[in-house]
Amino acid sequence: MGAPMYTIPGGAQPAAAPAADAPAVPAMDPSSMRTVNQVLAQSQAGAVMDELERDLIGLAPVKARIRDIAALLVIDKLRMNLGLQAQAPSLHMSFTGNPGTGKTTVAMRMAEILHRLGYVRKGHMVAVTRDDLVGQYIGHTAPKTKEVVKKAMGGVLFIDEAYYLYRPENERDYGQEAIEILLQVMENQREDLVVILAGYASRMDQFFRSNPGFRSRIAHHIDFPDYADGELMSIAQTMLAAQHYKFSPEGASAFESYIAARRRQPLFSNARSIRNALDRARLRHANRYFEQEGPVLIDDLMTIDAIDVLGSRVFDSEPSSEAKAPQS
Repeated sequence: MGAPMYTIPGGAQPAAAPAADAPAVPAMDPSSMRTVNQVLAQSQAGAVMDELERDLIGLAPVKARIRDIAALLVIDKLRMNLGLQAQAPSLHMSFTGNPGTGKTTVAMRMAEILHRLGYVRKGHMVAVTRDDLVGQYIGHTAPKTKEVVKKAMGGVLFIDEAYYLYRPENERDYGQEAIEILLQVMENQREDLVVILAGYASRMDQFFRSNPGFRSRIAHHIDFPDYADGELMSIAQTMLAAQHYKFSPEGASAFESYIAARRRQPLFSNARSIRNALDRARLRHANRYFEQEGPVLIDDLMTIDAIDVLGSRVFDSEPSSEAKAPQS
């Protein structure tokens, strides 16, 4: 049989009675209703996401996932404002990718978004590694881990190279004690702390297989891709501009050759390697003008030229044609 019928006062047509187990929907006060844009404007989370889009080069899939998470939080906030049931979402995350792909920077922006939307009290980020959590003798690990957790409360705890917490080959290792404390905090304090684990994808997969408690508590797994050559060049130009430097046309061409050569070599770390290369180019630039006699123009002090780039040892193993300064 169909649902029982009841008569609406005032002679309206009969309608199906609500199911007995359906949750009651609270009466809505139109004055209390808010739009998505109003929530975003009040929290300024949209501004942080716009900054993320503007300031971080590349990382399109990462930005899309962060925007998805922000959208979920905004809609949950609207539901709570309208009296609808909204379970506190699990916000613990895993960031995987090679070094220098922006994991720490995105974690900092994530902390800002969560704070502005009211999901964490302070919005700060505490970045740590195994050495900050694990002690070297009995009774040392618990106080260290709890102190770090205490500092991170109300914000984000970012654990880089998290897989080093687990060392099964060493029976006397104290990392497991730190893991047990973190798992308990992630479950019981998840409304006041967001934990982000980061590291190489393959090692993080092995870590999660060995520690299923972490996998079950992490709702968002975000992979950070390597940058393309053009993106690395844009990153280099942005880093230089922030320090009031620029490439000459020949310097830019030389640095494009540097990027192509450097990423073929071991231990390439994306934006981190670019920053280190620029620091060394600035040293060579400074030495040139330190030894120069006569006046130095302001444009000279701001311009990284081909000679400043091509002095890198990266070109020592490259064919001579690539090591020559590009012709203007």
